[in-house]
Amino acid sequence: MSPLKNEGLHNLFLSVIVVLSYFSKKEGWTMSEQQKAKPEDFDWDNLGFEYHDLPYRFRAYYKDGKWSEGGLETDANIPVNEAATGLHYGQNIFEGLKVYRRKDGGANLFRPDRNAKRLQNSADRLMMAPVPEELFLRALKEVTKANQDFIPPYGTGATLYLRPFEFGGGPVVGVHPADNYVFEVYATPVGAYYKGGLTPTAYVTNHYDRAAHGGTGAAKAGGNYGASMLAGDEAHKAGYSDVVYLDPRLHENIEELGSANFFGITKDGRFLTPKSPSILPSVTKYSLLAVAQELGLEAEETTISINDLDQFAEAGAMGTAAVISPVGSITHQGNKHVFYSETEVGPWTQKLYDRLTAIQYGDQEGPEGWAVDVPLD
Repeated sequence: MSPLKNEGLHNLFLSVIVVLSYFSKKEGWTMSEQQKAKPEDFDWDNLGFEYHDLPYRFRAYYKDGKWSEGGLETDANIPVNEAATGLHYGQNIFEGLKVYRRKDGGANLFRPDRNAKRLQNSADRLMMAPVPEELFLRALKEVTKANQDFIPPYGTGATLYLRPFEFGGGPVVGVHPADNYVFEVYATPVGAYYKGGLTPTAYVTNHYDRAAHGGTGAAKAGGNYGASMLAGDEAHKAGYSDVVYLDPRLHENIEELGSANFFGITKDGRFLTPKSPSILPSVTKYSLLAVAQELGLEAEETTISINDLDQFAEAGAMGTAAVISPVGSITHQGNKHVFYSETEVGPWTQKLYDRLTAIQYGDQEGPEGWAVDVPLD
């Protein structure tokens, strides 16, 4: 394992922990402690999509206009000043990507440079300190190597999920950016995001907006996801997999499906996915646009009306967590539209899924730079 690297700012945070510990004990409460996970604790074939406290995570700190070198740490808890902008003013952003165990025992990341750039774009939108790509990629590789015993075996369908995130840690009273920031990457083994795997599910529209036109929809900001919970909860209680978000101006054009991007395959062989300034630019989406073209489909980002679903033979949701989840139906204003099937995956959706996952797991060659090897011991 790599040795832990001490950070100057980390010493300050440790002193805060001591103070918090004193007062928490005095008042009769304690910060909850998560038991460290062990590889033997996991049933790799039956993993859920949930958090596990692994031995190591990577942290770096931004202060005085520059990022620290960063390094591995063991404590899953982060002491935060009570006036931190990440708590009060929404300066928190994140990414999500996976480590795939190859058949030869090695490990791949998938297009991590795209995640690095997207985190920088999110930081720019929220006036945060962008994380340099070199620091971002090094953090991913160090966390993966340090927790390599938790990368699920090849063939199980499970992966090691990585969550890079950044938040404003400096104390601020008043709406303006922090001076100090914390960047971390933690890891947790996960199974399929949707339990049914490639099983079609049902979606429904409602009156909620995911993001405002000209707002933060294109940034992977925590506030976007907090605001989506009520809409998703209502959809789940009504028996649907998730909600279909329509554009915030006309409430007519499809934007996203829950926290995933939408795609439809037309009856005349086109792969269409929504284009809008308030949609998160998905790494999976742009990868599938390229894969669709490779497989012979005409691929395009375009406006897709909720009233024009008859053009599609198949439809799906796509993103890092689920890769592809077939959409069996969409219900809008009480009218249910069924795509290929409510019980079976369509042939094009299956082909797209097979090709993309084969690249991710290293079973097939993909475009240069898509599958990135992570050196392990």
